[in-house]
Amino acid sequence: LHALLPPACAHRTLINKATFRRNFGDKWANETYLCYEVEVRKGDAWAPVEGLQGFLCNQDGNNHRNPKPRAELCFLALFQPGHLDRKEQYRLTWYMSWSPCPDCVPQLVDFLHENRHVQLRIFAAGIYTFVSGYEDGLRQLRDAGAQLDIMTFKELQHCWDTFVDNHGQVLEPKTELEINIQKLKDILRFLLLLPATPPLWSLLPFSPWACFSLGVTCSLLGPSS
Repeated sequence: LHALLPPACAHRTLINKATFRRNFGDKWANETYLCYEVEVRKGDAWAPVEGLQGFLCNQDGNNHRNPKPRAELCFLALFQPGHLDRKEQYRLTWYMSWSPCPDCVPQLVDFLHENRHVQLRIFAAGIYTFVSGYEDGLRQLRDAGAQLDIMTFKELQHCWDTFVDNHGQVLEPKTELEINIQKLKDILRFLLLLPATPPLWSLLPFSPWACFSLGVTCSLLGPSS
């Protein structure tokens, strides 16, 4: 299926650990990284679909002279009609450096409406607030059946172990991690509960991943190796 991706949709086997640290840690990064897993229902459990695990990325989506396909839409390019058996139930899990932007939401909503046999879970490391209407976009995804949440250390550790070329390096959280995760969770819950929300530019963008370090000597914003 990866052969069907548009050429500009970058796909690689593993993420460089410095790239992962920059995009899931420093929330001024202008890329969006999307790590994904596809599972199929087998009785009462979910089983991985072979070959449908990896990551996608786009570059700066605000460059109107040379727009780049967004990671979310690159993912949808993998799943043209007929690629997922409608007799089966599927679960898609996304681990994203940014939550989906409102420009991508209509296509995601259409995908979910057209594929009722597919569930979508999205874990985001940061809330994308740079385009007006981001609140409504998140609510539209919720209403279409997508499950939205903030990445915790559990999800970050899973990505580190599964998608990152980590060279055996240990991922260790700092003490502020849980507090900052809870702040983001509270903001997301607020956005999804209210019919309309005031601008939150004074609070966002904000990420809990400014509060973990990689191993003993490698800090989040330190030199890459």
